[in-house]
Amino acid sequence: MVGNFILRLAIWFLLTSDLSPANIIIGVIIALILPRGYPSREKLKDWLTVLGKILLAIPQAYIEAFEIIIRPHNYEDVILEEIPPNRSARLIFLDIFLITFTPKTIVYKYRKDGWYEVHRVLPKKAIKS
Repeated sequence: MVGNFILRLAIWFLLTSDLSPANIIIGVIIALILPRGYPSREKLKDWLTVLGKILLAIPQAYIEAFEIIIRPHNYEDVILEEIPPNRSARLIFLDIFLITFTPKTIVYKYRKDGWYEVHRVLPKKAIKS
């Protein structure tokens, strides 16, 4: 409960970029009145896997950014990525965050049938004819 409150308050401060007393009071009130979600039963293994992917995504994002600067990527396509089965909403959010975090890809649609539609940019030689 406390962690959830702190997360909501942190998001509020990041969105508003204002640490005035009035904004702090408003943020606390909003964090308290927002509805609580039902706890889900994610497996620890799933969380550890996602956290490992997050740690690997940070250097990957820098590498991809430099690749785009050095060698422009002028081509693009859309692929479907399958959502792992029995994924909770929290883990789906983290999956979408991971895909979108890297500069070359972005999830632009979450489909209820178990797929993400992912837009990606590619260098010329990666296009298959």
